[in-house]
Amino acid sequence: MARTRAADFEDKQRAILSSAAAVLAEQGMDKASMAQIAAQAGVSKALLYHYYPSKDALIFDIIRTHLTGLVEAVEGGDDATLAPRARLRVLVGAVLENYRGADNYHKVQLNGTATLPQANRDEILAIERRIVRAFSAVIKLVQPDLAPQLLMPVTMSLFGMLNWVYMWFKDGGPVTRENYAELATALLLNGLGGLPESLNTR
Repeated sequence: MARTRAADFEDKQRAILSSAAAVLAEQGMDKASMAQIAAQAGVSKALLYHYYPSKDALIFDIIRTHLTGLVEAVEGGDDATLAPRARLRVLVGAVLENYRGADNYHKVQLNGTATLPQANRDEILAIERRIVRAFSAVIKLVQPDLAPQLLMPVTMSLFGMLNWVYMWFKDGGPVTRENYAELATALLLNGLGGLPESLNTR
């Protein structure tokens, strides 16, 4: 007979993921141990292994959870009734808002994907491609005459601005997430000389 899940199984799982992401982000994929993760989560190693049979499984679920939330934010926030430029701005804002409080998850995604078995990497790549396609489709609407071979480099250049924001951005600082969403979108579409005046005044 199959063992039934405890009522708080998902709550405990989320808490374990959060603790694990913190340890992995600080220690790195190789140095972080399941014992450290269990201690950070306040659970026994036996309970940790009940949820995740290996460190790879834990890393994979951290990344998959992070990217699945990002897909939901992007696809849920996409509004085809908006003009293309406004639509792209909304997508950029959705990504930055999804990154709020998720720096550890994001670091694990950036540094941990390559450490996973190929089947796991393929699943992560499929989710990432889904996000990239959503952005590429809107960028193509903004600039219909963009050469096909440039669509991916332009799209990934935008993600370059978004994916490394955790390195310097601080909530409560002089630039808000909304400000930066406007800035990143304007830089992509207009260049440095085309920034909105509202962003260039103090």
